[in-house]
Amino acid sequence: MTILAVDRVSISFGGVRALDDISAAFGAGEIVGIIGPNGAGKTTLLNVICGLNTPDAGAIRLGDRVITGMKPNWIAGMGLARTFQTSQLFSGMSILENMMTGLHLRSRATLFGAALHTKRMRAEEAELAARARDALDFVGFAAFADQPGDSLSFGQRRIVEIARTLISDPKIVLLDEPAVGLSINRVAELDQLLRRIRDEKGVTLVMIEHVIRLVMGVSDRVVVLNSGQKIAEGRPEQIRENPAVIEAYLGKQVDAGRAAS
Repeated sequence: MTILAVDRVSISFGGVRALDDISAAFGAGEIVGIIGPNGAGKTTLLNVICGLNTPDAGAIRLGDRVITGMKPNWIAGMGLARTFQTSQLFSGMSILENMMTGLHLRSRATLFGAALHTKRMRAEEAELAARARDALDFVGFAAFADQPGDSLSFGQRRIVEIARTLISDPKIVLLDEPAVGLSINRVAELDQLLRRIRDEKGVTLVMIEHVIRLVMGVSDRVVVLNSGQKIAEGRPEQIRENPAVIEAYLGKQVDAGRAAS
C-alpha cells in the first residue's frame, strides 16, 4: 500500500532545475534508499516532501491527502518526521531535554497553562519525558538521557536525532545521511536499528545515504537521482547492475575508494 507519493514534481532555484519531473511511490513499512552524486537533488526532494520547499509543478500525497505547499509543522503533525545532515542538538540541554523539544510543539497544554505550570502541563511533561526515554532505550542510548547534548560524539548525535523522530509515532521518517560520522561498526549497528524501526514499529524509512554498503544492504528499494532526474529505481541487486547508475554514480564511488586505498 502506497503511503507517500511524489507525482511529477519539479522545482528550480535561480534558473537551475533541481528536480525535473520526479515521480516515486513509497509503501507502508519499507525502507527506500535514495542515492546519487552531489547536486543530484536528493536533499531537495526531502525538502519538498516535508514542506520546506514548495515545488513549481507536481504534487506530494501523504495517504489520501495532497500535502503540497503545506507548512512543515502541519505535515509533521500528519505523521511525517525528518532528520537533517547536521545535528540539531542544543549543547545547553540534556539529551532528554533535547528529545522533548520537538514534542512541545504538539503539546495539548495551552501557553497560559504552561506559564502557570498547571497540573495538566505537569502531566504532559511527564508523558513527554517517558516517551523520550522509551525512544532512547529503543536505540540503546538510555544511559545518555541526562548527559549534556555536547557530550556525545557526532556519530552518537546522529542516532539521537533518529530516536527523536520516533517519539511522535510517525508513519514515515525521512533520513538525510544518517551514517555520516559513524565508524564501520556503528554503520553495522545503524543497519540493524533501521531494520528494527521498520519491522517492530512499521515505519516507512526514506533514506539519503552515500554509504553504499548500508543502502544496498538495508533498502527494500533504491531510487537513483542524477542532475535532478530519476535515472533508475528498483531492488538493490537491480541497481548494482544498472549501466546508467554505474556510469553516473556507482562507478565513481568505486574509483574514489580505489584512490583512497
